[in-house]
Amino acid sequence: MEFLIVLAATILACFALRNPVKRWPVLFYVLAVALVMLFICGAYVPLPRPLWSLLLVLVQKCMLSLALFVVVMYLGVFARESKVGTWLRPIRAELSIVAWILSLGHMTMYLVSYAPRLLAGRIDGNVLAALVLALVLFALLLVLGVTSFNVVKKRMKTGTWKRVQLLAYPFFGLVYVHLLLMLLPSALRGGEAAQTSIVVYSVVFGAYAVLRVVRAVRDRRAGLKNEAQVPA
Repeated sequence: MEFLIVLAATILACFALRNPVKRWPVLFYVLAVALVMLFICGAYVPLPRPLWSLLLVLVQKCMLSLALFVVVMYLGVFARESKVGTWLRPIRAELSIVAWILSLGHMTMYLVSYAPRLLAGRIDGNVLAALVLALVLFALLLVLGVTSFNVVKKRMKTGTWKRVQLLAYPFFGLVYVHLLLMLLPSALRGGEAAQTSIVVYSVVFGAYAVLRVVRAVRDRRAGLKNEAQVPA
């Protein structure tokens, strides 16, 4: 499964590049923009087949961006004092911005390519639902991405910023729904690749949902315990 390979490589890269990402975040933002621009150019100018095949997986299929979002969201499952939390939480915002840039490139290309078919009414109900959902995701992505930059965060009230960032949860859930809408037609026709993808995505998103609820319950219990220990 391509996504599992991309996810594994992304996790390793996040651990290995943690210090460079923290020290030179703009460099990684520029690299993300360059990757998107290279993909857009490849749609009009022939590129070497191995390079184009890689771009199709990483950008067109949005697997690199999705893998980064998975890392960012799963970080919320780990305690702040855990080894994973201590190492990767300091670059959570930077990883989100890189994923944001890559997602914008993916969404822009798809929306542009589907626009003529949409205007001509040549899109079936399933794809139309996926496109409508993609527009919702695009709006959420813009809000979450812009507010991830420190320059914006510093100008917002802490409470407001935290409420805005809560949109990450419906965004992540809707990404799963979007994937299902795109994959189900092929899966129902017996497509093994689509069926495998649905299973993999269901495990990744389902496991996150369970672990996040467990984490929230533990945090709540810890908070109540601390309140009980405070002298009256």
